[in-house]
Amino acid sequence: MMFWRSVVGKLWFTILLLVSVVLLVLTVLLLEYFERFHYEQAEDELINHADLIVTFLEDETTGGEALELSETISGSYSSNALLVGEDGYWYTDEEDEERLPLSSFYEDEVLASVLEEGEEAVTGSGYITPEGQYQDREMMIAGIPVQFADGEEGALYLYQPLDVIEEASDQTKQIIFFSAGIAIILTTVFAFFLSSRITAPLRQMRTASLEAAKGNFETKVPVQSKDEIGLLAMAFNRMGRALNTNIEALNKEKEQLARILSSMADGVLTFSRAGDMMVTNPQADTFLDAWRYEHGLPDKAEPEELQLLLENVMTTGREHSDEYSIQGRSWVILMTPLYDDKEIRGAVAVLRDMTEERRHDKLRKDFIANVSHELRTPISMLQGYSEAIVDDIVETPEEKKEMASIIYDESLRIGRLVNELLDLARMEAGYITLTKEEIDIPTFADKIIRKFQVVASDQQIDLRGDISEEKAFIYADPDRLEQVMTNLIDNAIRHTSERGTVLFRTVKEESGVRLEVQDTGAGIPEEDIPFVFERFYKADKARTRSQSGTGLGLSIVKNIVEAHNGKVQVHSKAGAGTTFSVYLPDDINEEAEYEDLYKARG
Repeated sequence: MMFWRSVVGKLWFTILLLVSVVLLVLTVLLLEYFERFHYEQAEDELINHADLIVTFLEDETTGGEALELSETISGSYSSNALLVGEDGYWYTDEEDEERLPLSSFYEDEVLASVLEEGEEAVTGSGYITPEGQYQDREMMIAGIPVQFADGEEGALYLYQPLDVIEEASDQTKQIIFFSAGIAIILTTVFAFFLSSRITAPLRQMRTASLEAAKGNFETKVPVQSKDEIGLLAMAFNRMGRALNTNIEALNKEKEQLARILSSMADGVLTFSRAGDMMVTNPQADTFLDAWRYEHGLPDKAEPEELQLLLENVMTTGREHSDEYSIQGRSWVILMTPLYDDKEIRGAVAVLRDMTEERRHDKLRKDFIANVSHELRTPISMLQGYSEAIVDDIVETPEEKKEMASIIYDESLRIGRLVNELLDLARMEAGYITLTKEEIDIPTFADKIIRKFQVVASDQQIDLRGDISEEKAFIYADPDRLEQVMTNLIDNAIRHTSERGTVLFRTVKEESGVRLEVQDTGAGIPEEDIPFVFERFYKADKARTRSQSGTGLGLSIVKNIVEAHNGKVQVHSKAGAGTTFSVYLPDDINEEAEYEDLYKARG
């Protein structure tokens, strides 16, 4: 079946059918022509033979000789003769079993006209022999009027069976049929060869097209001729090159678009007109995963809120935006319609994570509120005590001295707060100057412990040192590093109750030094730990002013440590104490690079 469906089979069958029809028509025409040709030829020969005999009969005066001559001529041409005169009739061969009876010549109108009207006549039909047997083969009879030498008139009938004609026709048919068979065989071979030659490039094009369908556009079809098939092959190769160029361009554009989408900080979603999600980038996938997790949706499920937003965009034809809170993060979605000519074919949504912006806005507002709060209290105290002194409300010198001391302490507090704010602002802006030098960690740790030993003793706190005996050096700014440890140890002492312990530990590591300050104080609640390094953040909201700092110390610590390319961590449990850990690298070359950078910024 596959052969008949192929171009080779169809073309071969078409050519073979066309040639067969032509040969059939030609065979029929040739058979009719040769059959008529043989009949006419036999008729002419029979008439010629009859004329020859008649010529001898008219010239010969002796009847016996004329009959013998007629018998000889008719026998030489495989025919029989009947001579009919006024006085009788004579057969050239009296013993011929197939001789026709005399009555047949008189009964046939055509043959009878030879005797009656003296006209030549030729006819062929079946006749009954004297024995009464019907001859199933036809006889051709030629009748010619005769005028004998003695003036007697008669007729000569020369007849012969048509077997000779049929034999000649059969031979002609065999030749025609044999020639037609040979022609059909040759046509079959030629048609198969021609169709195969024509379809071979088509099969190659089919193979090349299948390869192109798989994405291989480098496949070429060999051009073997300059006819239409060759031109088609050239056009196919040209199309393959053009497709390859276009596909490469599209792939480059697609890759560029994919890289742009994946590198965008915002999420991108595209929707079709039917609401199907077409393209997403990693940021959008993060948003969708968080949405599905929060709402318990299965994978590949689309948020209902996005569908509602898409319906609004498709209905109004204008962009819409909304904000959602998912898994503690704030997302703003801006959806815009996409147009195909004048019709909306979909929409694109941009998802922006506004968590940091909202957090910064909150921190800014909290910062302003905290600064106002921190300044308002000392200023109010300054104003109140100053008015008391000016209005002579205070009578004794001791009271005046006490109020003046409070005013002095609050002014120092305001100055310290302002200085720390300015210092922190410079650090966060990157404008920090580090004067680095090589620091001997054991010596530095000894100095810090001695510095706070008196303060710790006054508050009945045991300040201990766990200093590694192994030599350790780092390349850092000693003043800034002392500021870090001062803030940490001061915080530990202020938040540790009497008879508590504060431990200052140094640990030499492979690529740096770890400094730890551990206390046995009240600890930090778990929910407050992520915010301890924020400005003005205070874990214990109920502390008295004598215990409270400015709320900027730990933020300053973090900035100084990061400026040294280090890390600061905190581990704490409520009621079990707190441990602050500072890690500083000891790579002098790396530290020198950071020093040059910060000096350039400063």
